[in-house]
Amino acid sequence: MKTVTIFSRTGCHLCESAIEQIESVKSNLDFKLEIKLIDNDPQLEKMYDEQVPVILIDQQPHDYWRVDLDRFTAAIKA
Repeated sequence: MKTVTIFSRTGCHLCESAIEQIESVKSNLDFKLEIKLIDNDPQLEKMYDEQVPVILIDQQPHDYWRVDLDRFTAAIKA
């Protein structure tokens, strides 16, 4: 089973949209979802500050800012 990690921040409308999109396909795909806030974590803020949401699949960068569901689905199924 693959693990999808979304790095997000509080009040980020792009993050909320990305999480909703990924959650909308979760029941049809087999993956574990982790959401991590970068708020108040200097290291994560330095890494991902302007790129959130950042989506990783099995610890590998997949996307940032927006989700392409077709591309995401293909990556999960691969």
